[in-house]
Amino acid sequence: MSDVRLRVEFTTEPFDLDEAPAHAVVAREIVTGAELDAVDVGPFGNTAEGEADQVLGAVTALLRESLRAGATRVSLQVNVIGDAGQGEGGTS
Repeated sequence: MSDVRLRVEFTTEPFDLDEAPAHAVVAREIVTGAELDAVDVGPFGNTAEGEADQVLGAVTALLRESLRAGATRVSLQVNVIGDAGQGEGGTS
């Protein structure tokens, strides 16, 4: 799968509008520390793109560590956006 590019969108719960919960902080640290492209973190959703192996590794760590840090729910969606070296929706 190393030739495939993926986009992951995720949120962790429970929400706290006053202060970012520990599980949200951990999830953000994982995606910003991974070798991913186009990382966008926000209070209501987060996205990141990259090569499949990097995205899948980050998702594995995100699930494990955010649940360990107190998340009661992690919602995520993973989309294939093309082959490495091509733009979104590219085909070979």
